[in-house]
Amino acid sequence: MTLTLSPLPHTWILDLDGTLVVHNGYKIYGHDVFLKGAEEFLASLPQNDMIILLTSRTEEYRKQTEQFLKEKGIRYSYLLCGMPYGERIVINDDKPSGLAMAYALRKDRDSDINFTINISEQL
Repeated sequence: MTLTLSPLPHTWILDLDGTLVVHNGYKIYGHDVFLKGAEEFLASLPQNDMIILLTSRTEEYRKQTEQFLKEKGIRYSYLLCGMPYGERIVINDDKPSGLAMAYALRKDRDSDINFTINISEQL
């Protein structure tokens, strides 16, 4: 899937377990394991974009998670731990120009990341 976005800075809200890394891999293997394509996807995000990582992991695992991300050279703005297990809902308004201001992409748990980003020259 290719996502075509405006040249404006973006805010990425990304789940961690089962989306970017193997679900509960930090418990099963004692460390996290990126899913195929996840590191490349994260590296492809524009430098001016904000990246917010969400996880249901408790604060007890924050340092371990931050260390993993640091060792892998993953850039992010915020890591939010202790998120509820239920649905994640994003509500946003569109710009009067017609620019869509929110997207929701879903994938199967622990499946490869196969999203590509195309930055448009136009708004």
